[in-house]
Amino acid sequence: MGQLAVQIVRFVDDAQPGWVACEFLDAHGRSHTIIDKVPTFTVAMLDAASVYPRPGSVGCEIVARWKDASGGELLRISTAKPCWITSTEELSEFVVLPSQVADD
Repeated sequence: MGQLAVQIVRFVDDAQPGWVACEFLDAHGRSHTIIDKVPTFTVAMLDAASVYPRPGSVGCEIVARWKDASGGELLRISTAKPCWITSTEELSEFVVLPSQVADD
C-alpha cells in the first residue's frame, strides 16, 4: 500500500468526526476532488476554523507502473483499497507521478 499526497482544501461538514474536501492533480494535470472524513487524510484535528489548504494523504494501492513515450515513469493507483475511497466523479483509479505516492 501507498499514500497519495493530497491537499486538504476545505471543511465540508461537521458531522462526526468532520468531513473535508481534498484535491490532487493526476499525471495529465486533471484535478480530482475526494470528500471524506478528516481521519482518512490526516491525524490533525480539523474544523471549519482550521487554516486551509494543508497537506494530507489517502491510502492507495499501486496497480501498475510503466514508462511513457518520453521515458517518464507513471503509476496507476487505486483508492478502492483499503477503504473504498472515490472521487466526487466516483473514480477510484488514477494515473499519477511516482513523486505523488509515498510507501506506507
